[in-house]
Amino acid sequence: MQISAACSFLFLFQWWMDKGLTARRNRRFPDDQAFLIIGCAFSITFSTILSTTLVGEVYLNLAILPAYIGILYGNSRSGLCLAGYFLLSTALFSEPSGLSYMVIDTGILMYPLLFGLARLFKEVKLMEKIIILWVVLFPSMLFIVLVPKMKGVRAFETYSPESILVTLYLFTTLLIGGLLVYFIETAWDKVQIKEKMKGISERFMWESKKLEQVTDIVQLNIMSMNERGYITELNEFMLKLVRRHYPHFTREMILSRPASVLFGDSVDKQTYGQLQEIFYNKQRSNAKIKCGSYTYQIYIAPLQQGAEPPDGVVMIVQDVTEEENIRTELGHVERLTLVGQMAAGITHEIRNPMAVVCGFLQLMREKSPGELDSYYQIVMDELDRANGIINDFLSLAQSRISDKEEVQLHLIIEELGPLIWADANLRGQSVELSLNPSLPLLKLNVREIKQLILNLARNGMEAMEAKGVLTLETRMNGNKVELMIKDTGSGIPQDKLGNLFAPFFTTKSHGTGLGLPLCLSIAERHNGTIKVDSVSGRGTVFTVAFPFEAEENRAG
Repeated sequence: MQISAACSFLFLFQWWMDKGLTARRNRRFPDDQAFLIIGCAFSITFSTILSTTLVGEVYLNLAILPAYIGILYGNSRSGLCLAGYFLLSTALFSEPSGLSYMVIDTGILMYPLLFGLARLFKEVKLMEKIIILWVVLFPSMLFIVLVPKMKGVRAFETYSPESILVTLYLFTTLLIGGLLVYFIETAWDKVQIKEKMKGISERFMWESKKLEQVTDIVQLNIMSMNERGYITELNEFMLKLVRRHYPHFTREMILSRPASVLFGDSVDKQTYGQLQEIFYNKQRSNAKIKCGSYTYQIYIAPLQQGAEPPDGVVMIVQDVTEEENIRTELGHVERLTLVGQMAAGITHEIRNPMAVVCGFLQLMREKSPGELDSYYQIVMDELDRANGIINDFLSLAQSRISDKEEVQLHLIIEELGPLIWADANLRGQSVELSLNPSLPLLKLNVREIKQLILNLARNGMEAMEAKGVLTLETRMNGNKVELMIKDTGSGIPQDKLGNLFAPFFTTKSHGTGLGLPLCLSIAERHNGTIKVDSVSGRGTVFTVAFPFEAEENRAG
């Protein structure tokens, strides 16, 4: 019962700490020492009430343990209060009573040393703390045990069972005191570890939040996946990129799902296989893929901790669609520049000799027999064809600013109508017009626009068989006027659409490959664009878009 009473403050103190009610420890024990002193006072009361004598004379009261421990751990004020309370409890409840017994049983003679060692006690390590407690506890307990002998009372013989019991009481008290200090320090170590882990956890959470904020600020599409290819995290930019292709997807729908959900339906099988190989290879790599009309550059790096195998990968996706388009346009510009240089170099070198040849052929034709006229005509036609190719070169290489005037696009189409219909009749084809009557005036170079329309219309007619239908349609689309030239031919293969406007590229057996580049050059000089849509077996649509200024903008 005495041992339980003496240790009761430790259980109360442990319960208090488990509830998280103690303040954080400093180098002189807790900032809040009130509960420890209260617990020690409770143990002193409980132990003193249960005090008795051992072998009839030796005072048995372990209240000295919570009293000494409380004084050593507390500050000067709390220590004095606890010492006073211990003296009062001993005077009220101890047996036998008397001042001399109270002085010996409370160990008051050791209080100066006890208070003197209290400051050092708080600063040393565990084993040194136990030694300091033993330094003050052992003399006190020795006095308590030897008091009957000093007073001449034959309470126990030197080698009797009673003396062994008293000796056991002495060293048991020392052992319990050491264990109490050990458990107090262990409890505080747990609190420190818990506080440290809490601090580490808070710092980790803060660092994670900072990293998340950084990834959301940096304009990169970032996503991480585990070793099985499942998505574990993505930033806001990546979420927006995913919603570009899957508008109904939320972050919760994306997380913890395989990456194949995002790429399986967006890319072809070959590209998907390439991505799978990169994912599971777990090495630094990059690839360029096409997702519909978008082009993405994908960078992948393994997530690795030390020498352990990679635990997933991080993927950075960069939208390079605009860069690819610019690169394509620059390629066209370079090719057009080359054509211009060639045209400038050969114009005077070829046209002048051709003019001489053509003139002499006409003189020779007049002096030759009539049966040779057909041969002369063939040669003249070929010379005219060669001269037409040179003219195309010159038009394609033309870099000067076109002279433009405000004109109605319908007027240009109507002027070309008889020529287009005549050409279609010769081929057994028909022409349909679907013109929007409310088109605004456009700033156009009439000669160049006529050339563009004729080239596209003749391309459409050459792509059709007899009874084919060529449709010329105009419409408004936002702030642009669009001219659509449709044919009902066999269409253009998808693998050739990207090269249609490259100089010298042609799908015709006798084409020069300069017609469509010339059309693109004319459209660009008018700040316009040309788009091609073709379905195999159903025909092709060329859409030429011209921007226009609203009346209020022009007035301003």
